[in-house]
Amino acid sequence: MTAYAIAHLRPAAPHPDVAEYMERIPATLEPFGGRFLVHATRHEVKEGTWPGNVVVIAFPGITEARDWWDSPAYREIAPLRSRHIEGDIILIDGVPDGYDPAVTAAALRKELDAAG
Repeated sequence: MTAYAIAHLRPAAPHPDVAEYMERIPATLEPFGGRFLVHATRHEVKEGTWPGNVVVIAFPGITEARDWWDSPAYREIAPLRSRHIEGDIILIDGVPDGYDPAVTAAALRKELDAAG
């Protein structure tokens, strides 16, 4: 099942370290099947606030996402970004093909009925 690394990165002043990070990150993704789905694109806020940028990277599975994050190659370049850009980053599983939110809603209703 596809997994994702999702980052919400806050606005930051341009810095040479960040440029180097962006130049080097593709090589860290390649061994783990990672690929950018969203990067350096404009977003439209519909509710709340969302200052900064969104990055979404897809991986074949959560194991590959974790292995990429923990890899020596990525750990080496991560400070180039983190010293200059604050943000939140998560690794998360996607849903399986054919996912139906109505099934999740039915389980929630069952739980609510049992509690009520």
